[in-house]
Amino acid sequence: MVKLKFLKLGQKFTLLLSIVFLIGIAASGLAMSRILNQGAQAQVTSKALMLMETMNSVRNYTSTQVNPELSPRLEEEFLPETVPSYSAREVFETLRASPDYSDFFYKEATLNPTNLRDKADAFEEVLVNNFRSQSASSEVSGFRTTPAGQVYYIARPIQIRQESCLECHSSPAAAPASMIERYGEQNGFDWTLNEIVGAQVISVPAVTVLNSARRSLLLTMAIFTTVFAVVILAVNYWLNRFVVRPLKRMSATAETVSMGDTDAEFPQTTEDEVGMLAQSFNRMRMSLQMAMQRLDRYRSERRGSSGAS
Repeated sequence: MVKLKFLKLGQKFTLLLSIVFLIGIAASGLAMSRILNQGAQAQVTSKALMLMETMNSVRNYTSTQVNPELSPRLEEEFLPETVPSYSAREVFETLRASPDYSDFFYKEATLNPTNLRDKADAFEEVLVNNFRSQSASSEVSGFRTTPAGQVYYIARPIQIRQESCLECHSSPAAAPASMIERYGEQNGFDWTLNEIVGAQVISVPAVTVLNSARRSLLLTMAIFTTVFAVVILAVNYWLNRFVVRPLKRMSATAETVSMGDTDAEFPQTTEDEVGMLAQSFNRMRMSLQMAMQRLDRYRSERRGSSGAS
């Protein structure tokens, strides 16, 4: 490795700025990575919560508008369109046809569902039980590992708030015969009013969140790198023009003076420290010139005195 003492002034400044550049890029990269990851999560969470509110609206519409109209037919034929969770699931699948929502997945994870498709897995059971024990807030989010890979999820509790829901879930005797015929008497019963029976879960592959943050990070780091590079070039240009070049000219002038040309002047083009140095060198040159003149006069006088004697 080249020792610092063998490097020129411009090279030393370039080395220093490069070290600062690398440290700045590394530090800002770490900070921006965290910030952008949080921003990407917030963006996905906002989209997921909007979808969840939409699903709640669909559930409410199904319970208050669709179910009363179709319930008389349930004894003869089971109509899944009367089930809020079914309507919400179907509407969500329609939304997933849009590229903006194709990566999102929706599930009403229930501890004791009528349709086993909605059965909560082990992780979702913990979520529901936490909601039931009130050890969790009304909304939780985070990352989890699934057989398909890591996903980012947002969950809210499903609570029985309407008496109409208990018509199908209080007991097999109260449920429509067509529903019992399709799903049996083993699942989806003994629910009670205000009970938390499950959780609405919207998830998206973690890679979607991370890729969004990564793209933003790459763009931000490219901007930072460009700015740092421009700053280094600007500082090097300024240093070369206002420090290195004047010092080189002064060095060349000092070399000329040292060879006996005391009429050579050190160029002073600025009033800064470099200009003051040039001014000091000029005063030193003038002092040297005056000293040399006195020395020449002294020598001339000595030669004159020797000739007279």
